[in-house]
Amino acid sequence: MGLFKSKEERRIEREMKIRQGIRAIERNIRQQEKYTEDFIKNAQNARKIGDQNQYAFIRSALKTAAIKKMLERQLLAIKNAMLIHQQAESSRQFAESMNLMSAEISRVFGEMDLTRTQAQWEKAVAQAGSMEERMELFLDSMEQAATSAPTTAKEELVSDEEIDRMIQADVIAAEKQELGKLDQLESEIARELGVSKQKD
Repeated sequence: MGLFKSKEERRIEREMKIRQGIRAIERNIRQQEKYTEDFIKNAQNARKIGDQNQYAFIRSALKTAAIKKMLERQLLAIKNAMLIHQQAESSRQFAESMNLMSAEISRVFGEMDLTRTQAQWEKAVAQAGSMEERMELFLDSMEQAATSAPTTAKEELVSDEEIDRMIQADVIAAEKQELGKLDQLESEIARELGVSKQKD
């Protein structure tokens, strides 16, 4: 099973073991504190009852309680090592990210073919210019065909005078419509004024 663990799984396992070690040392420190408290109480009792042998034994046992200081130093060393490891991990992640970014930037620049892009742009501009010229020629030819086409008396169903009269009639009709709107507006204003006068 251990052979098939991913890099991330192994990293998590290592961190768990380190944390377990820290908790074990913290537990041992608490136990040593309790032992020290118990030894002190026992020493006080030995003095009360005048048992010098037990008192001397407890004093020597208290000297070995210096284990607590050693455990505290171990804990401090592990915590400092963890901090250094975290800093190193941050630096590693930064380096990996920068490596990925540089590879991605290189890939993007490698895929860019500015020469081909420029050639395509110039071709598109040339095509647009020639298309515009062709469109102008086409429109010119259409206009010339429309104005120069010979019309027979039979084809000319509506004369120029009739067209002018139709245009004039439309203008007059529009003017009448506008005048009608103005008349309606005037009558509404007069009505409003009449109502306000009656109220006064």
